[in-house]
Amino acid sequence: MEGNASRKNEGEFRVILQIKDDFDIEKIVNSGQCFRPRMLSDGSFLFVTGREFLKIKEVGHNSFGVSVDLDTWKRIWFDYFDMGSEYCHVRESVSKDDEFMQTCARESQGIRILRQNKWEMLISYIISQRKSIPAIRTAVEKLCVLYGDKIGDVDGEVIYSFPEPEQMMNATKKELDSCGLGYRTEYILNAIDYVNKNKTEWDSIESLGDEELFDYLKKFKGVGDKVANCVMLFAYHRISRAPVDTWIKKVMDEKYGGENPFIEYGENAGIIQQYVFHYVQNKKGL
Repeated sequence: MEGNASRKNEGEFRVILQIKDDFDIEKIVNSGQCFRPRMLSDGSFLFVTGREFLKIKEVGHNSFGVSVDLDTWKRIWFDYFDMGSEYCHVRESVSKDDEFMQTCARESQGIRILRQNKWEMLISYIISQRKSIPAIRTAVEKLCVLYGDKIGDVDGEVIYSFPEPEQMMNATKKELDSCGLGYRTEYILNAIDYVNKNKTEWDSIESLGDEELFDYLKKFKGVGDKVANCVMLFAYHRISRAPVDTWIKKVMDEKYGGENPFIEYGENAGIIQQYVFHYVQNKKGL
C-alpha cells in the first residue's frame, strides 16, 4: 500500500513517493511479466503504458522518485502497479512448511502484478513462444516503432506507444517479418484481423468469467493454455491464474511430485507463481 506521496523534489523527479508495501522495480522488470520496461543508464527505470510513460528510481529506503506529477501517478500509475493491494500479506501467506516456496517468496519480495494493456499483452505473449525475453523485447519495440505513435522522449531517446489494433490494420506480412516474428507473423495477422472486425466484442470480454475468458482467448491462433493464462494474469488481473511454462513444470516435477502447488493459494496463485518463476529464472536452477 502507498504511503505519503506529495513531497516535491527539485531534481529530475517531480514527486517523491513513500511506498511501504513490497515494491522492487528491478525485480518487477525482470519477473517475466512485461517486455517494454527497462533500466536506463542513470539507474532509473522506464515504463510505458498506453500513451503514458514514467521514469522511476529508488532514492532512499521506501522512497521512489517519479517523473510525473502526483495527479498523473494517482490516475495512471497507481493502478498500473496495483498499489491498492498489499503484497506483503500475500507473501506472508506462503506455507511455513514449504521451505522451497518460502525461499522463492523471500528472494522475490517486491514483485507486483502489473495491470497492463490487454491488446499489448495478447500480441506480446503470442510473440513470446519459443523466444528469449531479450528477443521478445526487441520484437515488441520494433512493432512500436513501426506502427505506434511518438509520445515523448527520455534522455534523447524517442518513446513510442504500443500500437492499437486499428493502427495495425494494414500491417503486411513483410512488415511483420521485419520485426523478427518468424512463424508468429501468421498468428499476429490473424489477431489483428479478428479484433478489428470484432472491436465491440473484444472490448467487452473483460466482463467474462475466468473460464469464459480463458476459452475466448484460446480462439486466437497461437494461443494455448499458457499464453491464455499469461494474458489473463498480466492484462486482466485474474490473479488466481498460474501459468505453467517449462520452468514452472520443472518445479512441479522436481519439488512437488508433479502436483500443482499453486492451487492451495486460490485467488493469489498467480502472485505466488511469479515468486517462483522469478526465483528459478534468475537463479537458473532449482
